[in-house]
Amino acid sequence: MARLLRFITARTTSWIVLVVAALAAAALFAAGSGAEEETAPPVGLPDSAESVQVDELQESFPSAEGTSALLVYSAGGAELGESDIATITQTAFGPLADLSSEGAVPPPQISDDGTTALVVVPLDPITAVDAQAERAEELRTVAAEGLDDGVEVYLTGAEGFEVDVAAVFAGADFTLLLTTVVVVAVLLLITYRSPWLWLVPLVVIGVADALAGIIAGRVAAAAGVALDASVTGILSVLVFGAGTNYALLLIARYRDELRLHEDRREAMRRAVRGAGPAILASGGTVALALATLLFAELAGNRALGLACAVGVVVAMAFALLVLPAALVLFGRGLFWPYVPRFGSADAISRSPWGKLGRGVSKRPVVVAIAGFAVLGALASGLLFVQTGLSQNERFLQKPEAVLGQEVLADAFSAGATSPAVVIAPDGDVDAAVDALEGIEGVDAVAVGESADDVTRIDVTLGSDPETPAAFATIERMRAALDDAGSGEALVGGLDAQALDVSEAQQRDQALVIPLILVLVLLVLIVLLRSLLAPLLLLVAVVASFFSAVGASWWLFQSVFGFAAIDTNVLLFSFLFLVALGVDYSIFLVTRAQEESERLGTREGMIRALAATGAVITSAGILLAAVFAVLGVLPLITLTQIGIIVCIGVLIDTLLVRTVIVPALAFIAGDRFWWPRRPKLTDAQALERGLTAQSIEPSAAPADPVGVGAR
Repeated sequence: MARLLRFITARTTSWIVLVVAALAAAALFAAGSGAEEETAPPVGLPDSAESVQVDELQESFPSAEGTSALLVYSAGGAELGESDIATITQTAFGPLADLSSEGAVPPPQISDDGTTALVVVPLDPITAVDAQAERAEELRTVAAEGLDDGVEVYLTGAEGFEVDVAAVFAGADFTLLLTTVVVVAVLLLITYRSPWLWLVPLVVIGVADALAGIIAGRVAAAAGVALDASVTGILSVLVFGAGTNYALLLIARYRDELRLHEDRREAMRRAVRGAGPAILASGGTVALALATLLFAELAGNRALGLACAVGVVVAMAFALLVLPAALVLFGRGLFWPYVPRFGSADAISRSPWGKLGRGVSKRPVVVAIAGFAVLGALASGLLFVQTGLSQNERFLQKPEAVLGQEVLADAFSAGATSPAVVIAPDGDVDAAVDALEGIEGVDAVAVGESADDVTRIDVTLGSDPETPAAFATIERMRAALDDAGSGEALVGGLDAQALDVSEAQQRDQALVIPLILVLVLLVLIVLLRSLLAPLLLLVAVVASFFSAVGASWWLFQSVFGFAAIDTNVLLFSFLFLVALGVDYSIFLVTRAQEESERLGTREGMIRALAATGAVITSAGILLAAVFAVLGVLPLITLTQIGIIVCIGVLIDTLLVRTVIVPALAFIAGDRFWWPRRPKLTDAQALERGLTAQSIEPSAAPADPVGVGAR
């Protein structure tokens, strides 16, 4: 370890670290992520899902090789004229037929009220996003030719949604990256109050973010996992947030050591030796928590866990290897105008956070009760939370496909655009039709094509797609078909698929959330060598999660007007908040554990709070702001994750870690470290007259956490 630190920081070798890092980065940039073209992400359900089995059975049908686009014509609520219908029919039988995979298009369907026309265009499937977008643009252009003023045409259906989802993410990665860089740069500039110090961590973490995306893509490809734009967006935010946090902790420790050591390279060695264990512990906790998603059923959850775990490891490596080598290239003037002079006075004893800790120590029970009361008040929104967004509700701004779907739902049967698909053995068709026609919520049943001894039955639902009413109808259909004929009929289609995704997400939550809690608890037990402190820390961070979700729900309802929280938001928010939130408590309590050996538990916690208060608060505010940047992306799911994590990190940073955790430590006293007994108890510290201000930094051992006062 000592040799590695000397190699990273020595005058003759530190530049080698930077050159090797630059060459490795250049090689990875040249190699790329390995993705030749952007493709639409798969649904990600396991093969055991009933909707997946239906899709597999449909591959034997003659129509399996194709897809279709829905073109919706509307005059804004007015009745379409005869000339409008004639033009639409001529276009369908002419130019649109030429674009069709079958060389023909069925006649337009006109709604009963005459306000809407629907043209279904059979197409060959395309997985490449760019090619799919080009074809969609050609369809829109052809469909709009010759229309009278006031008649609008919308491309919707499965093809329209895939194109629009890809379109709303077009350029989103650049927008997200640019916004994140600006936010991080501004906050670093405010934190350091130096015109150039902020550039060093920003460049290092920026390179780490770019490499993390490439490495994650390579690892995911090797594991057979597809990464979509939402995953890469979260990955970028996480790497910038976590990496900048690690940089803040290291530079804060480095600043302290510069006051104690004249040689800046020796100061950096001590800073890395002190900050390294804390960064490894916190980053390792986040990476392991993310890795629990590999046990999930949904491929999207596994993709997020794999990519983000890789990203956190890359961020840790750059923070501990590349950043120290970059910082020591510059002298103390890098911190100008607030240059840490050798031999300057200790700033910890003057920290306002120490005064806050001393105030909390006087009435810890009252403070703890008040703190949990605030968390409870914020969590009250949980009583009203609704989960599950339909396909039409997942966009901040409605794309064309959603508008077309809404026009169709108003003019035709609500479920006409996405009928449920039943696959039944040929001998069970009559029994299946009889069973389906008697089910509440079913509008129409039509027997379709047959192949390989099975038949397709299209079922039109009376409910809007992906709504609770539609899901209830799907469940009634599955229950009824279990008793029809041989009971082997299966229900698929978009509504069934969405229901299967929701149920799989619930199973993933039931599996992954306990795994995260157990994992974090074990890490805390190993790190602190205690049982009571880890339990109290875990209770506090889980309470902050509930309060964050509750407070966010009030915000979603009163400000944003979101109908519900998307199904995967709670799992991802829990993962990020618990894994990242417990880090700040780790920094505080690990420092308190070290200080308590010289000052006792009470004074040790006060000094730890004084030492860690400024840097952790800065890190928490920065992390919260970075996650809030997810709101620039067009999906409500990502906006909700960003808001919940932002609020949760602020709660954890400003209330839980600052007030509640110290109060719990003061209440427990020396039992806080149970079953381990501290070397110096509070009674012994009181007898010796030791206080947090009585220990000078020059007399203190190296800070094992690396979050000393700035």
